[in-house]
Amino acid sequence: MSDVIYLTKEGLEKIKKELHELRTTGRSEAAKAIAEAREKGDLSENAEYDAAKDAQGYLERKIAELETAVAQARVIDESKIDTSKVMLLSKVEIKNTKTNKVYTYMMVSEKEASVKEGKISSDSPIGKGLMGKKVGDIAEVETPTGAILHFKVLSISV
Repeated sequence: MSDVIYLTKEGLEKIKKELHELRTTGRSEAAKAIAEAREKGDLSENAEYDAAKDAQGYLERKIAELETAVAQARVIDESKIDTSKVMLLSKVEIKNTKTNKVYTYMMVSEKEASVKEGKISSDSPIGKGLMGKKVGDIAEVETPTGAILHFKVLSISV
């Protein structure tokens, strides 16, 4: 069973670029590290060889994960986004009702989330609280520590 992953066009391109890099440069470097470690003698007691093989395994798992993400990806058409409520790809401006601090976030899938870039996952506590809300609504968000935060939706755009 495959789960659809909704991405922006930019997010899908980023994943494809990383996948290409890992398939080419990453695999080449992993093979080189294994070959160098192999040259150092007895493989049964060669920690460098074991580490290189472990790194190769991690690399292959990451490649498989990215291949799955690309296969399951669906790019969202920004022109079809309903700005009357918060949904994927919405840019939402919210205000913490206690501190009056204002934040602007873009709602994205977990694969694209980056707080540094102002992109939060729709599956995060804040994302879940905001999804479906309209301008003027108050979203009640429970943090992982159990605190309850209230955010007022100020605006929704694309």
